[in-house]
Amino acid sequence: MKINFDKNSDGLVPAIIQDTTTKNVLMLGYMNKEAYEKTLETKKVTFFSRSKQRLWTKGEESGNILNLVDIKNDCDQDTLLILVDPVGPTCHKGSDTCWNENNEQSFGFLSELERVIQNRKENQDNDKSYVASLFKKGINKVAQKVGEEAVEVVIEAKDDNEELFLNESADLLFHYLILLQAKGYKLIDIVEVLESRT
Repeated sequence: MKINFDKNSDGLVPAIIQDTTTKNVLMLGYMNKEAYEKTLETKKVTFFSRSKQRLWTKGEESGNILNLVDIKNDCDQDTLLILVDPVGPTCHKGSDTCWNENNEQSFGFLSELERVIQNRKENQDNDKSYVASLFKKGINKVAQKVGEEAVEVVIEAKDDNEELFLNESADLLFHYLILLQAKGYKLIDIVEVLESRT
C-alpha cells in the first residue's frame, strides 16, 4: 500500500478508527511511517502523538487497545481508514468513542423502529397505539399475528402482485420485531445467532 506521508511537512496522515463490527467511528489519530509500520508489526494500533512527540500505542497505559483488523487507504493516498476490534472504551475519558457515543450495532431505520416499539411496550398502559394494544393482549396474540402475516407473505409470494408481496413482507417484519420484544429480545440477538452459524 502506498501512503503519502510526505504530503504534509510533519509527515503525518490522519487515521480514522472504525469498529469492524459495528462500523462506528471510534476516534481520529495521526500516523507517521513508523507508527504505521509498528501497527502492522504488532497488530495493535499505534499513533504518533502530537502532544508527546513520540509513538503511542493505544491502550499502552489503560489496556484499552485497538486490535488491528484491516487498513484502507483513501483515493488521495493520504488518509487511512483503520478497522479495529476494540478492547474496552476508546476515548481517554472513558466513553466508547471520542464523540461520547455508545459503540452499539445499529441497523439504521430498523433500530429506530425497535426504539419506537420498546417505548410503546414500556408505556402500554398510557398508550393507545396499535403496538401497545398488541402488547396488552399478550404473547399469544402477538405470536398469532406473526403467523397470520407469514401466511399472507407466502400467499403473495405465489402471485404476481409485487406491491402486495412487499407490503405483506413489511407487515411480517414489523410484527416479528414486536414478537422479539414481547419475548425480551431484539434484532441484535438474532444477528448474533446467525453470525455464530457462519
